[in-house]
Order: sequence, then structure tokens, then C-alpha cells
Amino acid sequence: MKKYFKIFFTFLKFGFLAFGGPVAQINMIREKLVKVEKWVNQKRFNRALSLYQVLPGPEAHEMCVYLGMVKAGRLGGFLAGLGFMLPGFIFIFILAYFYKLLGPVILLPLFIGAKPAVAALIIKASHKISEHILINKKLILIGILSFVLTWLGLNFLINILICGTCYYLFIKKNNILAIAIGIISLSIAVTGYLNIELLKYFSTYQSNSSLLLEGLKAGLLSFGGAYTALPFLKSGIVGNYVDVTENVFNDGIALTGVLPTPLLMFGTFLGYMATGVNGAIIVTIAIFLPAFLFTLVGHKYFEKILKHKPLHGFLDGVSAGVVGILIITAIDFLIPIMNSSIFIIFLFLLSLGILYTFKSRFIMPIVILASTIIGYIFS
Repeated sequence: MKKYFKIFFTFLKFGFLAFGGPVAQINMIREKLVKVEKWVNQKRFNRALSLYQVLPGPEAHEMCVYLGMVKAGRLGGFLAGLGFMLPGFIFIFILAYFYKLLGPVILLPLFIGAKPAVAALIIKASHKISEHILINKKLILIGILSFVLTWLGLNFLINILICGTCYYLFIKKNNILAIAIGIISLSIAVTGYLNIELLKYFSTYQSNSSLLLEGLKAGLLSFGGAYTALPFLKSGIVGNYVDVTENVFNDGIALTGVLPTPLLMFGTFLGYMATGVNGAIIVTIAIFLPAFLFTLVGHKYFEKILKHKPLHGFLDGVSAGVVGILIITAIDFLIPIMNSSIFIIFLFLLSLGILYTFKSRFIMPIVILASTIIGYIFS
């Protein structure tokens, strides 16, 4: 029993220190459990990390579950994952409660400066993720295809399946078939876009998707890092619930950015704003459930499956497709900033410059806090 408590509290401590995103979190875990305590050797750690970087979901959290499972079986893995995510969940839950209690109107001056910092954060993340995924001309072409399909309003799931299939065909040297699929999908998307515009003209409608489904989408489709889940959370929740507006979405990212928590915990905030306590719990479980299951149930099977090289091509295409969707989201953040005052544009450019210049694990919360304070003072 003692070893289970030790595992839980070890990863709980990591959760309280989880600033700076997945890279900083993974390095912190590596330093302590690989180099100092030697739970696994460096080679085994790197192999597991490579697996979770290919799979969707928060890789830092998945590595915690994996290391806990190595040390004490599936219960150890569950406790490690729970310990790592618990501090972030509590912080976000408390902040969401006070945000809803006080109301965004009262808090508006506080978030005037946060919005340009959040926009800068998303722009930089989009650039860095694109840089790591769009590594050749064909992947760039897939990313552009996804961008256009997203802009035309094609369903995200159909979009990424098309992107994965096209790149798989490129790998197999079926270039003509890949191009044909791309052209056909563009034609379908254009037709769908025109039909939607006609529907908007003659009537108004609003979808009210299940929070459980939206959380699962974010957990299962966040290829290339947690930022890639933002488009799915935005499209499924923003505007479909009375209390979840564009401003609430932006404020939630700002709040998450200054806390020691995986970015995907941002879904907890959206869930709370949508339907309260139940929504927060449902979205959190849905987002992190795949990460637990991939490791606790499927780790050894995924290791075998991912040795199949052609599958890598399909997953690379899916990743490129997600990048196209993410870039649309980044532009959605950028447009309001560029249409704002000179002061807001200045804060955005300053935040962007600092994020690119400094590499500290604390730079993200520092930039968001500093921009928030400056915006509040001068508002």
C-alpha cells in the first residue's frame, strides 16, 4: 500500500510544478524519475515518449501513467495519472467558479490585456507545431488542403480522414488518386459551404452537442500537442451554450496559461461554464479517458501496431490535417486583435516577441500575467 501512496504523491508534486507546457513537464519528469531515481532507463523512456507523441492526447500525462504502470502495475499507472492532473483540475475548477460567480462583465478590465497575450501564444504554438509536422512539400500540401476544407466548413472528422488518406496514397506513390480525392473533397466542401450559407440566409439554427462527445473529440484528436485540441473544443462548445462565448473561451485559455496544469485542462473551464459542476467533470473525464486507456490497456498493442510503417504515413497526414485546422483557429484569434486599438496590437506584438525570445518554462504564465496587469492598468 505504501508504494501506491508514494506514486500518487510523487506525481501530485509534479502536478503542482507543471508550468511551461508538455516539453517542460516531460523534462521535469525525466530528470527526477529517469536520471535520479532510475525507474526506467533513458532508452525505454524515449521509446515510450515516441509512441505517445504519435498517439493523440497529452503526452506528459500519458508518460506519467506509463511510468506509474511500470512501477506498480495498472493501479500505479492510474494513481500517477490522477495525481498529475488533480492540482490543475482543482485550480481550474476554483477559478471557473469565481469567474462564473463574478461574471465576465465585472472581470472584463482584467482580461483586456490577457487577450493579446493569448493570441500571441496561439500564433507561436501554431508556428512551432507546423514546423515540426509539415516537414516536406506533400505534408505542406496536405496542411493547405485541410486549411481550405476547414475554411469551407467541412466536418473536421471527414477533413482529417481525407488528409490521412491522401498522404497515405502519396507515400504509396498513388499521386493521381491522392490529388483526385483532394479535388473531389474540395468540390464537396464548396457545395456544402454554399448550402450552409443559403440555410443561414433563410433560417437560423444552433447545434447543442454533447459535452461528453466534445471532450472525447479533444482527447482523441489532439495530434501534435494539446494546442491542436483547441479548434475542436471551440467548434463544439463556443456558441452552443449560453455562457460560453468567444470572450469566455479566450479568458479560459489565459487562466489555464498561468496555472501549473496540462493545457487540455482548459476543457474543465469550458465544461463548468457550459453546465456547471457536472459539465466540468464530464469534459475532464472525456478528455483524459483516452490518455488513461491508451496506456493502461493498449500500450503494448500500440507499440506493435505502430511498427507498421504505412500507418505512420496515415497518422502523419492526420497530423498535417489537424495543423490546417489549428491555423484557422490562430487566424480567428488574430483578426480581432488586428481590428483593435494600437495599444492592444502593441501588447500582442510585445508578447509575441518575448515568447520567441525567451525559452524559460515560466515564460508563458509570466507573459500572460504581465500583459493582463498592463492591460488592466491602462484600461
